[in-house]
Amino acid sequence: MGLSAKTHLVNLSPKTIQVNTHFFSDYKEVPKQAITMGVGTIIQAKRIVLLASGREKASVINQAVNGPITTEVPVSVLQLHDDVTLMLDQKAASQLDRTKIKKDYWKN
Repeated sequence: MGLSAKTHLVNLSPKTIQVNTHFFSDYKEVPKQAITMGVGTIIQAKRIVLLASGREKASVINQAVNGPITTEVPVSVLQLHDDVTLMLDQKAASQLDRTKIKKDYWKN
């Protein structure tokens, strides 16, 4: 589907299904599918706010901001949007080079 994907139904990975078991009393009740908003739908929004936290998000946030636009990192397409706000904790922002981003964007 790539970067033009619209909102669609997806099969959940076995890992995702397993992680969600604690929300249900019976494994059979755990959803095996979900609706996901595709990049093509997201990019049509007037304004986009992306919230990320934790060190495990740092690499992809850095790639999204500083890397090329690629299907390997779908969030990188946000570079093409005129109104994107990233709300990151220090760990998620830890790989960003602050010298490449306007200083007034950094709020503690």
